[in-house]
Amino acid sequence: MRKTLFKWHSYGALIAMLPILIMSITGSILVFKVEIDTLLRPTHMSVNESESSNRQSLDTLMTSVLGNNPDYELGGWELFDDKSRSDAAYLIKRGTEDWYKVYVNQYQNKLLSTPQPMDHYITDWLLELHYSFLLHVKGASVAFVMALIMLFLGISGIIIYRRFWAKLFTLRLNAVKRILYSDIHKMIGIISSPILIILAFTGAYWNISGIIHEVTEHGDGKHLYITAPLHSPDISFEALRRQSTKEIASFQAGYLAMPHEPDRDITFYGSVETANPLNSEYSSIVSFDKSTGELISKQDIREAGFLLVFLDSFRKLHFGYFGGLFTRIIWCILGLMPVFLAFTGLYLYLQRRKTQQQAKQNRQGLSQVTQ
Repeated sequence: MRKTLFKWHSYGALIAMLPILIMSITGSILVFKVEIDTLLRPTHMSVNESESSNRQSLDTLMTSVLGNNPDYELGGWELFDDKSRSDAAYLIKRGTEDWYKVYVNQYQNKLLSTPQPMDHYITDWLLELHYSFLLHVKGASVAFVMALIMLFLGISGIIIYRRFWAKLFTLRLNAVKRILYSDIHKMIGIISSPILIILAFTGAYWNISGIIHEVTEHGDGKHLYITAPLHSPDISFEALRRQSTKEIASFQAGYLAMPHEPDRDITFYGSVETANPLNSEYSSIVSFDKSTGELISKQDIREAGFLLVFLDSFRKLHFGYFGGLFTRIIWCILGLMPVFLAFTGLYLYLQRRKTQQQAKQNRQGLSQVTQ
């Protein structure tokens, strides 16, 4: 059993080595995506407002964005009110399915950038590479399979070295390279496996969810490209945002999903005050009818069932920010461990192959002598 599992562990690592390395390196970088964006593009990402500054009306901001970009319709809006980070408006070019992003100073009603494709900036490009290898749905399918293999590698590694606690931090530094690399591989693998299992499981879930959505919505090959707003012109999004804060106690909207497809309505995703550190900033939802503006539904994560709470926790677990900077650093470092596991594992595999081939040659030579 252990020998068979070890063989499949080796084969799985060889098959998925390059894709997992790509996901590992990009994922560790993306843990600090906001900080990197702010460092590289401070004029886009940052605003510097006093505590007394108030957000402009969402309707005013939307009118300004669309007025300056008449060939686009709104697909979504990322909202911030910390006096330091700008809003981001997500646009869809009319007659296409192409999404763009533009940054907005929400306190001064000032556009901070022009619309750019979703993979235009370096970290957004890395995000696309991490999620789909730049191949959209086909790439997401590959990433899903790679995440499953990574999940198997983490679990099988723990099973193979289930007695790891006996020599967890043992490194035989004076031993031959093969033994030293074996010790390093075991130690790194056991320490990082719990985190890598979490990353693989949550990543696989998001991939398959995205694939199912695309197949369900666009599997017939037909696309209904937006050419005009799909909501009533009488709706005030600022009024709906304010109402959402009344519908759920302590609700703070973080993202507005616009009705950019016929079967979608107006939905605010946001955070609430909660004792659960794994509840995300988009954990609670308030939806309104796009024609009348009437409340359709609301979901308070504090009253949700186990499954919804569990699925919502994936965001913070995947990116590791549930414990602030400390856990993000841990996630960044351990997320890079597949690089070292690949290097040491490949070396050990090649050494085993060399030993096996040598043993085979010795047996053949002995057989010829005895004949």
